[in-house]
Amino acid sequence: MISVSHISKIYKTGDVETVALDDISFEIKKGEFVAIMGPSGSGKSTLMHILGALDRPTSGTYILDGENVENLSDDELAEIRNRKIGFVFQAFNLLPRTSAVKNVILPMAYGGIEKERRNEVAEKYLKMVGLGDRMNHTPSQLSGGQMQRVAIARSLVMDPAIILADEPTGNIASNQAAEIMAIFQKLNDDGRTVIMITHEPDIAEHAKRIIHILDGKINSDSNGHKQRVVKSKAISK
Repeated sequence: MISVSHISKIYKTGDVETVALDDISFEIKKGEFVAIMGPSGSGKSTLMHILGALDRPTSGTYILDGENVENLSDDELAEIRNRKIGFVFQAFNLLPRTSAVKNVILPMAYGGIEKERRNEVAEKYLKMVGLGDRMNHTPSQLSGGQMQRVAIARSLVMDPAIILADEPTGNIASNQAAEIMAIFQKLNDDGRTVIMITHEPDIAEHAKRIIHILDGKINSDSNGHKQRVVKSKAISK
């Protein structure tokens, strides 16, 4: 499903270079549930942007479902994101004055789904995440956990092979976090590949595999893979 080979990412500001990722390699197979952990400044967010085809590496190769991402145009990357990856963000990224069902419909409007089918599909996934009675509520009428459920429903409407979640429990109460993680586990049990970025050990424990990032390198992998850690002063802490 995903193959990352010798990926590096370097940001340049004038003559100063900041190494965000340093020669990272790993594979994620179809159907895995992987948590990528690391402290602030470790490079995990940069890695998430590359895995989500939101950014390109400075060097190295990223193969996503058989396609070499570095060879794709910006338009092709946008199509990959919409077709193959469902995004769930810490900040929910919902339109504030728009109902839950209309928020969930948005990706289908850009993805070429027939207009007459959009409501049916949106309602299906809102019911799946337990919001069948909240479809016409706006975000201000929902709790943090409910807003994240809307975001999860939105991530599913294009039937993506991969769910990419960035700190999905960061803005919600602990009891609601457990419910959100149960949804991700169910999606994974149903065969979807789930990749989650988190700094919370108790949240990462819900995954079946944990990759730890430190100072831009893979520090450990629960499957037993380790890379040598090289600390760099250029990386912000």
